[in-house]
Amino acid sequence: MAADDRVLSTDVMTEPLSADELSPSDVVAGSPRVASADLEESGGVSIGAWEITEGVVTDTEVDEVFLVLAGSGQIAFDDGSTVTLQPGALVRLRAGDRTTWTITETLRKVYVILPSP
Repeated sequence: MAADDRVLSTDVMTEPLSADELSPSDVVAGSPRVASADLEESGGVSIGAWEITEGVVTDTEVDEVFLVLAGSGQIAFDDGSTVTLQPGALVRLRAGDRTTWTITETLRKVYVILPSP
């Protein structure tokens, strides 16, 4: 394997992202925008970068692990628990989790979506 095949991004903080659509029914407050870049997909595992601007949105999650690179906010889960989002936070989401994301500063993360069992 060549070294070029090992580097998924030379700088994930400046990795170009493509705009994604948010369902209007998922937007609770503000006018958040989302964008992403798929960096690798192999064996049912997807790796990429994702960004969301300020606002509040709801989501139903997939099996995912992500590392916050920049920005801040909080995820509230339907079970009443919360997770603070800040650079360096490593978070595990489980398929089916119902969440509310409150983003106070544009957030960028690197994610790994795990294969469905």
